[in-house]
This record gives sequence, structure tokens and C-alpha cells, in this order.
Amino acid sequence: MKRPFILLLSVLSCVVQAQNRQETNLRTWQFSRDSVHWQPVTVPHDWAISGPFDKKWDLQCVAITQNGEQKATEKSGRSGALPWIGKGFYQTELTFETLPSHAWLAFDGAMAEPKVYVNGHFAGEWKYGYTPFRIDATRWLKKGRNLITVTLNNVEESSRWYPGAGLYRPVKLVTTGETHFDSWATFVRTERIEAGKAILKVDFQTVGPMKGRLVRGRIIDDRGNLVASFSRPAAPSGLNELTVTVKKPHCWSPETPRLYTLDLAICRECGSKGPTLVDDRQQQRFGIRTVSVSKAGFQLNGVARKIKGVCLHHDLGPLGAAVNKAALIRQIRLLKDMGCDAIRTSHNIPSTLQMEVCDSMGMMVMAESFDMWRYPKCKNGYARFFQAWSERDIENLVRCHRNHPSIIMWSIGNEIPEQGSAEGREMARNLQAICHRLDPTRPVTQGMDRAEAALKSGFAQEMDVPGFNYRVYKYDTNITQLPAGFLLGAETASTVSSRGVYKFPARITDKATYSDGQCSSYDTEYCGWSNLPEADFLMQEDRPWTIGQFVWTGFDYLGEPTPYDEFWPSRSSYFGIFDLAGIPKDRYYLYRSEWNKQAHTLHLLPHWTWNGREGMETPVFVYTDYPCAELFLNGKSLGRKCKQAYTVAPGTPNEEKRRLETKELLQRYRLMWDDVKYEPGELKVIAYDASGKAVATQQIMTAGLPDHLVLEADRNSIHADGDDLCFVTVSLVDAKGTLIPTADNALSFDVSGAATFKAACNGDATSLEPFTEPRMKLFNGKLVVIVQSNRQRGDITLTVTDKSLGKHATLKLKAD
Repeated sequence: MKRPFILLLSVLSCVVQAQNRQETNLRTWQFSRDSVHWQPVTVPHDWAISGPFDKKWDLQCVAITQNGEQKATEKSGRSGALPWIGKGFYQTELTFETLPSHAWLAFDGAMAEPKVYVNGHFAGEWKYGYTPFRIDATRWLKKGRNLITVTLNNVEESSRWYPGAGLYRPVKLVTTGETHFDSWATFVRTERIEAGKAILKVDFQTVGPMKGRLVRGRIIDDRGNLVASFSRPAAPSGLNELTVTVKKPHCWSPETPRLYTLDLAICRECGSKGPTLVDDRQQQRFGIRTVSVSKAGFQLNGVARKIKGVCLHHDLGPLGAAVNKAALIRQIRLLKDMGCDAIRTSHNIPSTLQMEVCDSMGMMVMAESFDMWRYPKCKNGYARFFQAWSERDIENLVRCHRNHPSIIMWSIGNEIPEQGSAEGREMARNLQAICHRLDPTRPVTQGMDRAEAALKSGFAQEMDVPGFNYRVYKYDTNITQLPAGFLLGAETASTVSSRGVYKFPARITDKATYSDGQCSSYDTEYCGWSNLPEADFLMQEDRPWTIGQFVWTGFDYLGEPTPYDEFWPSRSSYFGIFDLAGIPKDRYYLYRSEWNKQAHTLHLLPHWTWNGREGMETPVFVYTDYPCAELFLNGKSLGRKCKQAYTVAPGTPNEEKRRLETKELLQRYRLMWDDVKYEPGELKVIAYDASGKAVATQQIMTAGLPDHLVLEADRNSIHADGDDLCFVTVSLVDAKGTLIPTADNALSFDVSGAATFKAACNGDATSLEPFTEPRMKLFNGKLVVIVQSNRQRGDITLTVTDKSLGKHATLKLKAD
């Protein structure tokens, strides 16, 4: 293998002289698909996201049993229709003037089947592309230049969604002296909170010579105040446990995400102002909070609450699988505004960066592990490795992430085919026991899609938290067989829609497909196994033993284009509350009207530009938290409507299913005017509170001719660190500022100054335009342009041009 030119990390020489812990983010690598032709890349890196899209990539001929299919058919976009299949090679160089006592390469994940070489020596490997793992590189390092090589191999039919490809999560070099902490053995957990104080257990493991040394610990709050401390003679190498009390603790929650820092040091001289000679020092952020589940429900810090969650795949739309902090922050910000308080990392081990963002912003997490065990869902999936690797993968998941207060439960699987067998029950028991051994503070769950089989085998009863996917009409039957006395909607809804697309007539159906490959944004279409959002709202509100839900999904994701698995071109999902660009669909406002209790919601749909539909019935829906509203068309009242009471009493599953698929159910949560005859002009809604007082209004207009572009940034300044991103929504409007709701104009983008163009996305699941080219068509009047800082401070200018209109728009930003 040829050795490419690599940027040398000469700064490490001074680090190892000190023999203290040092973590270096290895960002700069050379990348090759053939180990001959190399190019410089920055890690995190996804080699496939630039495309091109093509149905030949991972073309699968399968029957999707989870969807109830019996016959194999061609699935052209199942794993995203991007070129992620094949081998990839990464190399970087490290330079040491003095060798460290210990050196590890810490991978937060590598897609897939990574093998790591140090100076040509095989140093270690992993199989599962989502698992964080560490490679001890100490024995193969030498003074001077050291070559690190990583080989990856993605095989066809190894995923049923887009997995990404490459070193898509950070890689770090961690060096220590001979005496040090094992960082993954450090665990801070809240035993209980009582009488104005928190009782914490602190575990840590020391390695190496300990004679004459002390371990000093301090706990510091997020204001920089010292709130607890301890000092003890260092025991011989091994695991240490001690109890620490924090008075007047600030408890972590989605509403108050307060964090603490545990500062640990192994020192030979520990004075009152801190250590003066330190062998190793480790800082670990954590939160003080308790989690419990029982017949009283899910409780955070002793307070019952129902989880309002969404499922998220790991890809970031146009950024692919390459993890990015700014993109994660944007996702969490948008979800929290909707009233969402939890995410499920479907169906894989999350990134450390995602958990850190959830910690700091206040988002609860179900951290998931596997989509399959021994029985394969796709020919070359994780089942190949389960027997030999699953226990190691679960251990790494828990050990790496258990200090994150955002994580409230572990998930050991999703829709596992073994759920109906005694063998599966024993496998579940074993995996759950590993979680309990490494972390006794959190419950364990998984998503089960075959309730009868899972209950008959005892599989469901084995779980701390019985989690059921869909088939909400079976909940009343399920709960009678669960000694725990509660259940979780581990995966719910799977309502499908395309932003800004409306199909007529607006009908409640699980069988809708159209020639354009789109779904209706009237939010009345779902899948054969799933349901509308209202069915889950009702069960969560009317059944006290439900503890919450995780909606499939928060954002659209690459791959799994149901109900268009056999339609080309279609390469991403329709399930999202937000589209692939992160633009909210109408369904966002339906969830917001139920979940966000801090702000009011009033949303009118559809748009009101329907040339050719004059005089035709065009249903109008209103999503609001207010109980009543009145609709006006060109000043004429079309009547006042109020939400209607509707309940479903426990009965046979077939009867419950029928009653959860009716228009009457929708009227409990939406206001609907089904017989509106379209005429151009103004459509307006006035909302009324419970006393009948008019409290809010919204209006939409029929659009005129396209006039100009509007650019709206999610923020006006970004960090000049080479990673930070700004997301700019571009809209085409008429002279009065009304969106042109069907515009598909071709735009081009130019970024100058202290940033570069990163990607663009319009949210169209059927678009084959590359994300990384500075041009794209609007989809229903909108798209998003992503601008990335370039490590320089200064002004940034984004220019968006519409040649067909003969106009452009500019936006000024800053990097600092």
C-alpha cells in the first residue's frame, strides 16, 4: 500500500514528555477506494454521500417481512441508492519524539468491519459499524513517524436503510503515562435524591503503579462551583467505588438540563488548591437525576411524565452519516420546539457527539443497539456477527455512554424475529442482564412488533419495559398479560407525507400510492401495519398504563422509501415529521398542538394556490391547541368548528382497529372543513379559547407570479472552526411575499468569504440531484442550503441565483 503524504501531528511530542493524559482529535486523513489513488479528507467523513444516486447500488430483490410481504420484489432505493458498497482505505501519520507509556486509538464508529494497522502491524478490528471501540496501539509505536491505516468493507444487502460509509464518526488518539485511569470504567450514578441532597456512587479504575499516590476527586457544577470533594490513598490497580453527597442538587431534566463535572486525578502531591504532581487526570460530565418505571408510570426525578418521543436514524440527510454537532443541535432545537422530549436512536448505537448534545440541550434518549440478532432480516446483516460479537457490542454501548444523563433506557433490539421463541427469551434475558451488570440505574427495553408471539413465549414479560411497535389496537389485550402493569409505544404512527403535496380526495387510507411517487400532506395516509397520529394520542391520553411513545420518525432519512419501495426514483423515507432538509411538514404542527404546552399552535392547510380547481372541493384542516376555530374564505364565514370528544372502549382488537381509523377520531384532535369549494383569494382562520374569546388568527393567500427569493438562516454567525454549519432556507415568493407553493425552479449557489458551500437539499424523496453540487431545484417552493465555516474569521456571503427568473438574492453571515 502506497504511503500518501500526511499532515504530521508533531504537537504530540510535548504531550508525551509530560506523561499526562492527552486526547487528540485525528481529523486529517488520506482516503482511497483502491489503496492507490488518494485524496485528503476530514474525518468525520462519508465517502458515499456525494453520489451519484443510481438504482444499481445495493439493488435488493427481497420480501420485507416486517411489512407483511410474502413475495420478493425489486427494492431499488432500500438503502439509499448511493455508492456505499465496497472497500475504503484511510491513512494518517503520527510523530513522536518521546513515546507515551500507553496509546489508544478510540473510534466512535466506523462503517463497516474496520481493521486497524499501526506501522503495518494488525492492531485490532471490530465488526459492527455503529459500535465505539478502542485499539491499544502502544506496542507498535516507534519514535518518529508512525503510519495508521484503517480498512473498511461494506457488503451488499447488509443494511435495510442507508448506513453511510467510512470514518463517519470521530477518531481520537488517547495517550497516558504508566499510571492512569481507564476512562470507560469511570461511572457516576445517582443512587437517590432525598432531603435536599443527592447520594452519588462514583466508580473508577486505576491502572499501573499506585504506591505513594492519592486519588483526588472534585465535583463542580455548571456555574463553576465546587460542590463536593474527596481524597483517598490509591488502591492497587483495580475498580474503586465510593459514595459522594451533593447538597441542594440541580436535577437534570429536559426542562432544566443542568450538568456537573467529575474531576479525577491520580497525584503524588495533592495540596489544598489541587494536585501539584499529577500522573493522570480525567474529567467526566454527568447529570444528577433518577429514572424509574412501575405501575405508577415512567418517572424522572420522582415525577411521572409520559414520554413524547421520536425515532431518529443516524444519517443527517444531505450530510449523510458523517456526524456534525451543528446539524445535531438544529435537530434537537426543532424537536424541542415541537414539544418533543425524547429520541430513540433507531436502530443503532448512537454517536458520542449526539449524546453530548442531548445532555446539554435536554433531550431524553432511548439508546438502541441492534436491528437483528441471529436471524437475518437482510442477507448480510448483523446476524453474521451476533453470536461472537453481540455481548462485546452491548458492553461497549453501555460502558461508553452510561455517564450521559440524557439516556433514560437501553434498547437491546428492534422487531427481533426470535421474539416468539424460548431461545429468543433467553437471548433477551442475557443481553438485559449485561446492561444491568454494567448499569443498575436504567431499565432495558426493545421494540416488539409481534405482540401475540412475544407474549406467548414470555419474551415481552422478560423486559424491564415492554415496548410494542404499532398495532396500538392490541394494547388493551397486551396489558392484561404484562405483570409489569405498563407498556411503551416503542415505535408508533408511521404516517407518511411529502411536504407541500396534497392529494384529492383527502381520504384515510393505508394503501395510497401515486404516479409521482409522493404522499399526501393531509396526514391521512399510513402503512398497512401502522396508523395515524391520533390513534397514539388517544391511547397515551386515555390509558393510564401507557408510559409514552416514540414516533416513526422525527426526520425523513435516506433509504426505506415506503410506500414506494419498488418505485424509481425514490430513495428516502416519507415517515418524517420534518423532511430530509429539516423543513417541517404539516404534521409537525399536529404534534406541536398536542405536545408543546408552553406555546400556542395555529396552522392552516393546505396552501391556497390551486389554478384549475376553481369550484372543486378542497378540504381545509386546522391544527391547533385551541378548542375551536372559525374559517373564512374571502371574508365569508364557512362556520365555526370545535374538537369533538371521542373514546375507544376496550374491546376486541378488530373492533378497536376499526374505531381508531375513523374520521370521528381525527375530529378529537383536528378541525376539518371537508366541503370547501376552492376560489382564489384569502383563506383565514380565527381560533377561540374555551371561553369563546377570539385569541389567534392566521391567513394564507393565493400566490401571484414568482417575484423574488427569500433567504432565512437558522443563525447569523458561526464558529470559525471548520466544522460549524449554517442552514439557510430558500423560498420563492410573489411580490407580496406569498410562497409559490408548487415552484420547482432550478437554483445555483455561491459562497464567498470565510466559508464554503457544503450541501443542499429540497426534501423531495424522488430527487436524484447530488446534495454536494451547488445547484438544485426547489421542491414545492423551498430548499435548504448548508454553509460550512473554513477556519477563517470574517464575513460570509451566500448568493442564490434563479436564472429562469433572472434574479438573485444574497445573505450576509459571519464566522468568528
